[in-house]
Amino acid sequence: MVPLSLLTEMRGAAMSLTAAASGLVVFLLSVSAVQGQDGWGVTYSSTEICAVNGSTVEISCSYTYPSTPDGRVNTFEKTCWFSQKKGGERVDPSTFSEYAGRVEDLCENNICTLRIRNLRKSDSAVYWLGIKTSQTAYSGFPGVTLSVTDLQVEGRRSGSSTRLQCLSSCHTSYIWFKNGQKVKEDTSPYAYFSYSPADSYSCALKGYEDFPSPSVYAPKLPSVSVSPSAEIEEGSSVTLTCSSDANPAANYTWYKKNEDSPKASGQIFNITDFRAEHSGSYSCGAQNKLGRSNSNLHLSVGTGSSTMIVNIIRTTLGVLILIPVFLLSIWTRKKKALRSTTEAHEPEEIELDSVPEYENDSHTAAQTEDTEEQGDLV
Repeated sequence: MVPLSLLTEMRGAAMSLTAAASGLVVFLLSVSAVQGQDGWGVTYSSTEICAVNGSTVEISCSYTYPSTPDGRVNTFEKTCWFSQKKGGERVDPSTFSEYAGRVEDLCENNICTLRIRNLRKSDSAVYWLGIKTSQTAYSGFPGVTLSVTDLQVEGRRSGSSTRLQCLSSCHTSYIWFKNGQKVKEDTSPYAYFSYSPADSYSCALKGYEDFPSPSVYAPKLPSVSVSPSAEIEEGSSVTLTCSSDANPAANYTWYKKNEDSPKASGQIFNITDFRAEHSGSYSCGAQNKLGRSNSNLHLSVGTGSSTMIVNIIRTTLGVLILIPVFLLSIWTRKKKALRSTTEAHEPEEIELDSVPEYENDSHTAAQTEDTEEQGDLV
């Protein structure tokens, strides 16, 4: 049998475990329990524990065993923790790969603690302590049922207010955060806030603000991209993409100005054969249960590559036409240059022809002088 003083001590530990263990997110949902007979026994601080995903949990117990069963000396040898998921096999958490680097097995003075860090939902299972002595082995099954829960916020906008609910399998008080700041504490998982599209909300369990739920918020201003990003030519395909930061994820709807019916739904909007009538202003609306946000853009037909090709052809033809003109101009200039050169050489030919004339004149002059001299002699 387990001493009454030990039972009292373990019940006190069960009541103070949550407050005393720094960083532990543990909720004890039932009183301590003793399981044993004929001097064998395991006393658990609680038979049910609820813990938050990502936190640390400690499963504690004390044990007893008979020193002389059947008149024989019974010597303690070791203890060992076991866990078993529903429908799964029994494993030792201290050696099982799923718990690698996250488990500590602490035993001293007949009190044992199994500490599991960075809890995962897959850690949900039944845990119990086994005792091995020189005479026999004893199992403290069924032990403690551990449930690991996620925190999640669900919300909906209703007029000028927002209704939120903190979802968790752990039943306790709830802390509410608005834009990262603690604003409310309540035993009810429901909360109401004035609506603002810029606000974000999250919840945590009382005393464990370090493990809040993911924040929820209305869609931020969407970002819209157009492909191709260059000028849109008539007849081409155009893809519009809309993206917005939102939690829960946003749904997207496309509209064209002055048209009542939506053009498309979804994050991507394709126009396969872009025509002049497709030109105009478009808007992308991103919406979830907490709000809506819109972005606008304008599409129009540009010059496009086909017009550019026509311009290139025209330019090429113009160049081809100018080439003969240019060659003719060069030929004409060359011909004029040749004529100028010919005319410049003609005076030289005249000068050469006149040389005999100059010689004849000299000869005539010489004859005249001789005649005059003969006259003088006479």
